[in-house]
Amino acid sequence: MRSTSEISTESTTALVAASRTWTPKRVLVTRSAVGLPHTAEILRRCQAAGVSDIQLLTGDRLTGLRGESERQAYALAKSTLAVVVAPPSALKPQPIPPSADWRIDLARGCPAHCQYCYLAGSLGGPPITRVYANLEDVLAGIGSHAGRGTVTTGTLERGHEGTTFELSCYTDPLGIEHLTGSLAAAISRAGRGEYGEEVQLRFTTKFDAVAALVDLPHGGRTRARFSVNAAEVADRFEGGTARMPARLAALRSMAEAGYRVGLTIAPIMPVPGWQQAYGELLDEAAAAVAGVADLDLTVELITHRFTPASRDVLLQWYPRTRLEMDPDQRSEKRSKFGGVKYVYPREVMTGMRGWFDTELAHRLPQARVLYWT
Repeated sequence: MRSTSEISTESTTALVAASRTWTPKRVLVTRSAVGLPHTAEILRRCQAAGVSDIQLLTGDRLTGLRGESERQAYALAKSTLAVVVAPPSALKPQPIPPSADWRIDLARGCPAHCQYCYLAGSLGGPPITRVYANLEDVLAGIGSHAGRGTVTTGTLERGHEGTTFELSCYTDPLGIEHLTGSLAAAISRAGRGEYGEEVQLRFTTKFDAVAALVDLPHGGRTRARFSVNAAEVADRFEGGTARMPARLAALRSMAEAGYRVGLTIAPIMPVPGWQQAYGELLDEAAAAVAGVADLDLTVELITHRFTPASRDVLLQWYPRTRLEMDPDQRSEKRSKFGGVKYVYPREVMTGMRGWFDTELAHRLPQARVLYWT
């Protein structure tokens, strides 16, 4: 385990020089998005990143995404960024328990290659990353819904956060921020109070490129959460993401810049020796935030689960995966609408939750646990 001083030293210089970023092979711009101001900024950033294949489409339909196999379609989609206009359905904020009062979508899709991807089965078609060019319309939902939340607003545990807005429900906004600038725009506007005093933005990420965010006028109104996991899980199943030490160094940089920060420990898996593996993770996290003044740190605990639809999609994307997705080893959890999720059996969940409750209190006592699911 590295010392606190080593992590602190890396937190600024190393992140600027070696952050993990994604460069698409091609960019598709739909007809409706072409003339929008934010599109011009996105294309400027893409060209600066070295993207030469930028196609202005004659319509709003994305074509040419299907390969001869599911694997080919996956590879083609994962190397493409589409600049589109968010449809009306995406502009209406929706509640997103237990994370936040409302969901605000800056984009849909993610450049990472996580073999348990939560988006599998919920986003139709090939997993292309679509960034929304009508940013003004997207962010307008923050102002219109401030003060109207029912998930965290008004609760004893989290009411002090104000109205909360989740920016990472269908994307990893930091993973594409160097190409879009959308996350910085949202943070700056909220930080300057454009949406009122009682607003808190939230995003979670597996990337570490925070250099462009640390000096923003965030006003303490954004919580930057870093998705972390035991080394065995992260190294095996989270392709294309920043390494765990880099994520923790990025968390420290954001905390030192005055941001509210968080750990999203997900997806928790009872791999062999999981107590030791997750214990090491908690110790590394504690070292990463040691000595940070006025630290505001939360923890969200999310166990691995899957649906029949997501399992089918993931096995097409990753046919050789070693990820356990055996319904016979799981318990069924049904939603109020009849949907099925496969979660760990009750005794496994109870054991893991009890362990995390104890070890977080011991190893990371300054953290506030928001929920377990």
